[in-house]
Amino acid sequence: MPAITADTLTLARVNPAGPADTERPVRSITTGPRGYEGLGFPVVRAFAGVSTAALDPFIHMDQMGEVDYEPGEPRGTDWHPHRGFETVTYMIDGKFAHQDSHGGGGLIGDGATQWMTAGSGILHIETPPAEMVTSGGLFHGIQLWVNLPKRDKFAAPRYQAIEGTDSTLLSSDDGGALIRLIAGEIDGHRGPGATHTPITVAHATIESAARLNIPWDRDFNSLIYVLSGQGSVGPAGHPVRQGQLAVLGAGDRITVTAQPGPAPALDVLLLGGRPIREPVFHYGPFVMNTRAEVIEALEDYQSGKFRSIPPNALMPHRGGGTL
Repeated sequence: MPAITADTLTLARVNPAGPADTERPVRSITTGPRGYEGLGFPVVRAFAGVSTAALDPFIHMDQMGEVDYEPGEPRGTDWHPHRGFETVTYMIDGKFAHQDSHGGGGLIGDGATQWMTAGSGILHIETPPAEMVTSGGLFHGIQLWVNLPKRDKFAAPRYQAIEGTDSTLLSSDDGGALIRLIAGEIDGHRGPGATHTPITVAHATIESAARLNIPWDRDFNSLIYVLSGQGSVGPAGHPVRQGQLAVLGAGDRITVTAQPGPAPALDVLLLGGRPIREPVFHYGPFVMNTRAEVIEALEDYQSGKFRSIPPNALMPHRGGGTL
């Protein structure tokens, strides 16, 4: 799991806890079921079984892979619409090509993030590039859906390409953990992602027996998803492993500790945001406030108001092998 690596001894370090700081306790730990997305790539449904109130402002998240494809096997999605939220695609290993109906697009790979604001409506596709279809290879990433408040549901579509080298790199206070800050703020350091909804998104790698303890905005919720490895979260040391999501309660700081011994490092995605606290009506690729707005989105899509597939469009690879 390379993503972006660095020598933690050369990085800015997160300040240790102060005497008045409180630790966020664990409220729940859930295990995401496995399934398939798009044209058949394997995913873990990271948020399954968690209440919308605990997730707010996040809507949905899939861990894509980790899978080592044979030649001809890589798959993605076909062209499809979105309205009312933002998609965040973070590629840890492998590559995904993206294109949308508003002129956005590019190649996402090895630690890069593609941040797409669907807003008023967009068509897009995500598919493995031709060279990966030919050669196969490792594929592993995350797709996160971030809700938009009612005032921004019809914002103009926007695309941000955040290279892995653009992420803000930090170290834990003891140097045992590397933090890749993609969006938001941790201990006064900011990530490059521009967001409508105030959130923090970071990927941390915690070496064996090391402990990550970082400050967290008291106004934000706090979610810790285990990408790989085993360890514990919270002041009581609740055990967690790959594919599990920990929802934390109120407090000033979050703690994650990697399992000691010869086991691989613990990789976690750290998520938090200021809850929007508005009604959510989620139907397929549309996230609106009411049922009537979702029906309107369907009608607008069917009538061509999300623009059209461009003439130089990427086409999906449907695969010739088996997963």
